Amino acid sequence: MTPGAMAQIHAAAFTMPRPWSEQEIAAAIDDPWGIVVAESSGFLLGRVVAGEGEILTLAVDPLAQRQGTGQRLVSAFMAQARAKGAESVFLEVAASNVAARALYEKCGFLQRGRRKNYYRDAEGRGVDALVLVWGK
Repeated sequence: MTPGAMAQIHAAAFTMPRPWSEQEIAAAIDDPWGIVVAESSGFLLGRVVAGEGEILTLAVDPLAQRQGTGQRLVSAFMAQARAKGAESVFLEVAASNVAARALYEKCGFLQRGRRKNYYRDAEGRGVDALVLVWGK
């Protein structure tokens, strides 16, 4: 999947936080520690550095959501991250993103923190991010 196609999916899936640009996606793909997992209807960008994995973003086309794509992407990322030495994986997710929180909980992530006003909604109001962790 090209960065342009990924940017289109990201724009369809996200309003808050703001969608990633094609250039931002390309930079994440080019990251020497990066991991890219993609299917035709979605993708996950992450990385592993010094034994710690991070899920940077996961986007699934809204027309393909609730069909297991997100869970497959997370599972594939986790396998690759562990193969690259990750003992733990973390991510931030908007506290208001109930569907994503349920997905990550199903995948074994637990809340370990909260970042107050980490994101901004369309009206400029602060939205907390939950820090979720898998592993140590």
